Amino acid sequence: VQLQASGGGLVQAGGSLTLSCAASGTIFYINAMGWYRQAPGKQRELVAMITRDSNTDYADSVKGRFTCSRDNAMNTVRLQMNSLTPEDTAVYYCYAKLRRTRYSVVRDYWGQGTLVTVSS
Repeated sequence: VQLQASGGGLVQAGGSLTLSCAASGTIFYINAMGWYRQAPGKQRELVAMITRDSNTDYADSVKGRFTCSRDNAMNTVRLQMNSLTPEDTAVYYCYAKLRRTRYSVVRDYWGQGTLVTVSS
């Protein structure tokens, strides 16, 4: 299984970016998908998570600014980020909690990370 993230880059404060992530490979069922981020010198933190039924959970710091969505048929997840601030600067990692086959255990898989830099 591979998770390929894209969409990071440099943006000015107040701007917007959209991150996308596609899961590929042998996949039977994806329970949840989402995004974590890690800023320099800080621990990785959950940004947003979405279940298969489209229930979402967001970090308090991004509520009202970020929107997480997914396409179950395409095994993709997106993160629309608006009103970005320099505090949002981090490497963003997509993840998926999935089962590879009917008989596999559920595990977490991670993308390679995409850098988001917000300038003031």
